[in-house]
Amino acid sequence: MALGFVRPARPEDSGAIARIQLSTWRTAYRRMFPAHILANLDEAYLARGWGEAIESPPSERHRVLIAVEQSESANEIVGFTAIGPADEQALAPEEPALPDGYAAITDILVEPRWGRRGHGSRLLSAAVDLWREDAFTHAVAWTYEQDEAMRKFLTTAGWEPDGAGRALDVDDMLVPQLRLHVSLSAE
Repeated sequence: MALGFVRPARPEDSGAIARIQLSTWRTAYRRMFPAHILANLDEAYLARGWGEAIESPPSERHRVLIAVEQSESANEIVGFTAIGPADEQALAPEEPALPDGYAAITDILVEPRWGRRGHGSRLLSAAVDLWREDAFTHAVAWTYEQDEAMRKFLTTAGWEPDGAGRALDVDDMLVPQLRLHVSLSAE
């Protein structure tokens, strides 16, 4: 396991977050999405979106956290997660709102070259700690059906499918997703 830590993202981290998102999507999702979609993702556009999420979150319970790899020479941002109360983005089509005690992971990514070093687990653990502080009782996360690595990561941490599904329309191609959930009780 690598030496590392998790901290709240700062506005100056938005470029690193966008770089990680772009690198991870182009690697992990290259067989899921059309090549031209991944090739046309704009890092500057992503960075602006992350800057806004960091500087102007919808509530105090919306957070962006980053994972940092520590070394003798430097610390490098290697992953991130975005979390908050479950909103309409956490729902399956035509599903009623989830109860107030539900949180959601919007994104959790570790750059592939830094994978399997504990950074994802540290991000998830930090998210759970914050959710408990905010009195959330459950959490949900969407994963692509074909993303076996993410599904395995979450299920190994105790998450389970809750039966909800949806499909994203990506350039007239439907990409199926399934939703996982977990109880946040301290037991």
